[in-house]
Amino acid sequence: MRLATVLLAVAIGAGCSREAAAPARPPPQVAVASIAPQTIPHAVSFVAQTESSRQVDIVARVSGFLDRIAYAEGELVKEGQVLFQLDPRPFQAQLDAAKGELLAQQARLATAKSNLDRVKPLAEQDALSRADLDRAQGEHDAATAAVYAASAKLREAELNLGYTVIRSPVLGLASRSLQRQGAYVNAMAESARLTYVAAIDPLWVNFSVSQNQMAHIRSEMASGRVAMPMGEALEVALTLSDGALYPHKGRINFADPSFSQDTGAFLVRAVIPNPQRDLRPGMFVTARVEGLVRPQAIVVPQLAVQQGSKGHFVYVIKVDDTAELRPVVVGDYYGDKEIVVVQGLNGGDRVVTDGMLKVIPGKAVQLLTAGAAAKP
Repeated sequence: MRLATVLLAVAIGAGCSREAAAPARPPPQVAVASIAPQTIPHAVSFVAQTESSRQVDIVARVSGFLDRIAYAEGELVKEGQVLFQLDPRPFQAQLDAAKGELLAQQARLATAKSNLDRVKPLAEQDALSRADLDRAQGEHDAATAAVYAASAKLREAELNLGYTVIRSPVLGLASRSLQRQGAYVNAMAESARLTYVAAIDPLWVNFSVSQNQMAHIRSEMASGRVAMPMGEALEVALTLSDGALYPHKGRINFADPSFSQDTGAFLVRAVIPNPQRDLRPGMFVTARVEGLVRPQAIVVPQLAVQQGSKGHFVYVIKVDDTAELRPVVVGDYYGDKEIVVVQGLNGGDRVVTDGMLKVIPGKAVQLLTAGAAAKP
């Protein structure tokens, strides 16, 4: 029995020694993308606000009672359209009086001219004294001046009568009326302000560029990472508050020459077409300045860039299919899913875009095409 037990133990030990070793774990599967430098557009975004390109306060030039409000408040009004009507009767009476005064002064001038025509030849023949001639000449000159004064008063009365009809100076949206029908409007008081009309096509878009932003843009252009194509102009595209893109683009037409002492930024203004009146003054939008480009830019998916304690890094697959941890310096975002790498990558590098959690620096990996899912 003892001999049989020993033989059985020897046989089991010999069988275990002949068992095969456990298989080695295969390299992890990762998706990679090859880096190819390319020229991409470089857009700079700013928070902006719309403004009327021509907002005009409607102010009464003469005092009187407001007879009629002739427009629909808040609606589009045409240039020259009647907005308000003041009581014209007092001004019509002043005009009639001015006409009468002018006629009287013209009659006086005619009499003075006739008298001068009679006195002048007699004075030349010494039939009348020099004093009589001077008196006749003075009456004629005074009558001429009186006619000029009466003509000026007549024109003033005509202007005042015309000011009783208040028209819109621009095509735009009219605000609510600040005075009601029947109210007395005093041209020398606050009640003279009646409403305002805001032109909305085209529209202005204002945004501020800070000193740091300007310095960054200049640094990028000086280093050659950002350039402006020859003959191209900067355009401004708008993104509305709901994320929708505005269909029309504008151009920059003004930049403030100095920085604001309060904000440390300077104002930039763009003109945007607004034919459908989708934009209104005072709206907050995102202004994207387009026209600059990044030549020979290196762009990688955002998911390929990792954040570590020492900054950003990516995994690069070397020629022997081993992984390398590569520190990088990132720039602006490009599109919705990509980001620009300013330093750390070169053309032809293979960057891991999927399966980064399984990668071990210095270890081999199994490559998949970009976008393919790695097997667990």
